[in-house]
Order: sequence, then C-alpha cells, then structure tokens
Amino acid sequence: MIIVTGAAGFIGSNLIRGLNRAGYTDILAVDDLTNGRQFWNLVDADIADYWDKDLLLNRLKEGLGFVPRCVLHQGACSVTTEWNGRYMMETNYRYSKDLLHYCLDEKVPFIYASSAAVYGKNSTFVEEPSNERPLNVYGYSKLLFDNYVRRNRNIHNWEGETQVVGLRYFNVYGPGETHKAGMASVAFHLNQQLLSDGEISLFEGSDGYENGDQRRDFIHIEDVVKVNLWFLENLKVRGIFNVGTGKASTFNGLADAVIDWHGRGNKRYIPFPESLVGSYQSFTQADIEKLRTAGYKDQFMDVNVGIKKYLDVLNTPDRHM
Repeated sequence: MIIVTGAAGFIGSNLIRGLNRAGYTDILAVDDLTNGRQFWNLVDADIADYWDKDLLLNRLKEGLGFVPRCVLHQGACSVTTEWNGRYMMETNYRYSKDLLHYCLDEKVPFIYASSAAVYGKNSTFVEEPSNERPLNVYGYSKLLFDNYVRRNRNIHNWEGETQVVGLRYFNVYGPGETHKAGMASVAFHLNQQLLSDGEISLFEGSDGYENGDQRRDFIHIEDVVKVNLWFLENLKVRGIFNVGTGKASTFNGLADAVIDWHGRGNKRYIPFPESLVGSYQSFTQADIEKLRTAGYKDQFMDVNVGIKKYLDVLNTPDRHM
C-alpha cells in the first residue's frame, strides 16, 4: 500500500494517476473533501481506499493496521496569501511532523512536498540555508519543516535508516488545478482571462522588471510526477531537492503562447497590487544541479510545449479539471 496525502488536490491526484500508469493501484488516498467538488480529481484514479486526513492522523497514533510501502505527502495549505499562522503551522508543519515520525519509526520512505516559496526574493535558488528567506507564512511553514528534517537528520543520523526526501516545487501547471481558484497556475488564469475578457492582464513592472517581464520557472505536472516516481524507485537517494526546469520564462511569453493558441486576444498591463508588495516573487529559476547529481536524467518539458499541451486539455468541452 502506498499512501498519498492531498490525494484530491492538483499534484496529489496527478501523482496517483502516474502511479496507476506505473502499475500501482494499491493506494490509500488521504485528503479533506470539505470542498466536495475536488472529487472530480479522483474519478479516474484507481485507488484501494480513501481516508479523511483526521482519520489518518488518529490512526497514526493507534496503528494503521498495515505498514505502507511509501508515504507521498502532498497534503498542505498552499494558499500563499493565507496569513493565519496558527492554521498554516497546524496544517503544513505539525501534520508533516506527525507523518515523518511515523515513517521513521516504521522505516517507511517519506517523500514530501516543499516549495520554492522558501527562497523568497533571493536570486540564487540552491538548496542552502543562506538562500532561504520566505516572504509569507506559507513559505515559512515549508522552510520550518525542511529545517526540522535537516536538524533531526543530523542529530539522529537518519541517513542509513529511512529515505526522507523533500521536493521544492517551483511553479507547477497542468490539468487538475481548477479547484485551486486564485492559487491556480499563471497559465490557467491567463487562459481564463482571455476567454472571459478577450484580453490578458499582466502586472506593470516591479522589482526592476519591465511590464510583464517578471519571470518564473514553470514546470509541467507530468515532470513533477516523474520526479516523485523516480525517488520512489531510488530509495537510497535522500535529501532536499529543487524540482523545476532550470529555466525561467516571462509572463509576457506565457501570455503570447495563450494568445497564439486561441488565435485572438491582446495584453494589457495593470498596476502592481499593493497587497503583494514585499511578498511577491518576481523571479524564480531552479538550480537543479543537486537533482542531476543524485541521478535524475530525464529532460524537462519545454514551457512552450507544455503550455500548448495544457491548453489542449483546458479548452476541451465538459472538462472538470
């Protein structure tokens, strides 16, 4: 049995389908389906059982009744504009700690989702503490857990015992994110803007960048799934790794790709929101040397190819993803 938390979410549901394609169906899906519309993400997933997040946490204390092959922990509050620190710490930090200690006690591989948000406005995206300065409590909750893993790995010498891997996702896009609303990818929002308004709105210049030239490392969900599965099959590799393409693309470039796909539309630039001043990453670009050195050799999807592939799905009739 493989446990996937955040199973009805964007990355979790795609990860389950990736596991299915690789021949895994003995999967325990864990999530909080208070937002029942997220069930769409699990309709075509082949799973053995579904548990609520609270049931899993209670059973960790009482005993699961089985020892999982691996825990793929994607469950978290990923709303970067959420400033309720108590909620963020309980959901992202405490939940992760409980799962980690269970996996260490039972010697179960633990692969968890971290985030590029830990880097903040830093321009060097290497997995080192000197580069990590989050801009919001979401990024801090992810960094706090990364540091907990680092500290306790050094103190208790986990290296020879259990695989523990943190994956710092950069800007992930692709099918399965409609439910994320404001937290959905840039590609999703640009497409929706063009469909509803006939034009795409981008921020005016900020942090030294010209209008719409802010840039991010955009990675297709298929690549994120492939990286997770690679670690699942390479249990001796452990540590904290960036998961991005290693290349940054401008928002202008993404907007142009969406306009080209539809064959219509134009761009306009709007004032940078005051609410985001001081808490917005105008530039991200993963340094993936550590991931390559660990042995991951697959090439990442070019953003122009990936955006077209996503738009082909996103604009099909009767979609729910």
